[in-house]
Amino acid sequence: MAININDVYKAVLSVLDKNKRGPLAPTDFNKIANQAQQEIYTEYLDELNLLLRQPQADEAYADRVALLDEKISIFKVTQSFSFSPPTTTNINLTANIKQVGTVSYNEREVERIQSADLYTTNKSPLTAPSAKYPVYILEGRTITLYPTTLQGGVTINYLKFPSTAKWNFTVNEEFGNYVYNAGTSVNFEISELDRTLLVSKILAYAGVLSNDQLAASLGNSKEQQIDIDGQK
Repeated sequence: MAININDVYKAVLSVLDKNKRGPLAPTDFNKIANQAQQEIYTEYLDELNLLLRQPQADEAYADRVALLDEKISIFKVTQSFSFSPPTTTNINLTANIKQVGTVSYNEREVERIQSADLYTTNKSPLTAPSAKYPVYILEGRTITLYPTTLQGGVTINYLKFPSTAKWNFTVNEEFGNYVYNAGTSVNFEISELDRTLLVSKILAYAGVLSNDQLAASLGNSKEQQIDIDGQK
């Protein structure tokens, strides 16, 4: 479930107001809000990778892995890509794709090889790619499938980046204040379980942005408490 960006913005403004720290403009909020979301997303991946490198079998470990996997599952996408035109087997990946998982052609998983191995793979009749056993290389953000006579398209499972959150608004002509526009705003995609952590990170950045050490300290102390309590 997405975290409503307006709820987060109001929570941040409320804390800043209670501490008489002044307002945080929407444009500034959007910048630091996305930085905070990206940090939490990266922490999901880093912590899961760390846990998976430490073989343990206790229930707490298994629960932690399952929880992180659940949080990351929001960003797992399965998408079909067509060749255009059909005889061209290049697929240009969009910027929101962080990591390619599996590539499937005609319901068969396609093997990934390194570009340096392509010549050797093609040279041997035993390893030469075919429509039944294709291969692909990934260079930059372009996937190229072999053989180049493949038709149609592929299905790719990938991990995407969080969408760019945005608190959008109109300006009240009479009073000059910002009015939240839900229709054109974009909510956070990270887990609802990390709402408090998100607010704390934004508060910390708000303190840095305004050179206000009290607000920054407040945000950091809340984040540390979350980590200590294991509620992250």
